[in-house]
Amino acid sequence: MRALLLLPLIVVLLLVSGAIFVVEEWQQVVITRFGEPVGDAITEPGLHMKVPFVDKVHSFDKRFLAWDGEPTEVPTKEKRFIVVDTYARWQITDPLLFFKRLRDESRAQRRLDGILNGETRSAVARFALVELVRTSNREPLVDEALGEEEEGSVGLEGIDIGRSQIQTEILANAQTAVSELGITLLDVRFKRINYVEKVRLTVYERMIAERQRIAERFRSEGEGDALRIRGEKERELKRIESEAYREAQEIRGRADAQATQIYADAYDQSADSRDFYAFLKTMETYSSALDRDTTMVLSTDADFLRYLKDDSP
Repeated sequence: MRALLLLPLIVVLLLVSGAIFVVEEWQQVVITRFGEPVGDAITEPGLHMKVPFVDKVHSFDKRFLAWDGEPTEVPTKEKRFIVVDTYARWQITDPLLFFKRLRDESRAQRRLDGILNGETRSAVARFALVELVRTSNREPLVDEALGEEEEGSVGLEGIDIGRSQIQTEILANAQTAVSELGITLLDVRFKRINYVEKVRLTVYERMIAERQRIAERFRSEGEGDALRIRGEKERELKRIESEAYREAQEIRGRADAQATQIYADAYDQSADSRDFYAFLKTMETYSSALDRDTTMVLSTDADFLRYLKDDSP
């Protein structure tokens, strides 16, 4: 009996839960009945009603969405094959039209693949590579260390359009193509542009050869500077040695003159002073010339032994 009383309550709860749904801030909703849209899209957040068990809720993101294309090999105007990697930002702005034309985001991504890749190929094929990689006719920055030769060889080819305008053109053309899909393209950018593998290796080899040539020139100039510095060092060393030798000889000459003057002054003194000076110098000679192991053979009247003789009676 109690179960029979609860049955109507359960049915009511199921009906209410099936009829109420929540739309989040980032969502926009399309309601379909038997596969066909019913009414306008719901873009306001909050609680909303639908027919339970009949209506189906299709939710779409109203935030900015990303499209990231695959790197594609494309020829430029001058028939140079490059690899272009592109990305874009898009948004679902008409969810009802979007549902009718595309149904879900995965189909939208596949549709954008065809549209954006096609517009990118078309744009790249109409412009030279320099237009794709540069934005303005800026002045190149030159390293002063490269010298006048390298500075004169550096130059940038002028452009008329530039990368930014090409991206804007791709965006405008693609926007026209997606205008009937309920979505809006917000931005299209080249994420990366590079040569194909074969051409890239050739470019790298040329860049390496150029850097090696500059390095060799720097190395040659460095060796020349090193030789010049070593030559200046040797010349300065010889000059210093020459001046030092001259100064030493001058000092030695002055010392010899002073010693000679001292000797002359000593011999010019009285006899007692001369005898004392002679005695003193002889004693110094004994000290420097004689030791325990020295043997000298001299006559008894040798002047060297004058002060060693016993002259006492």
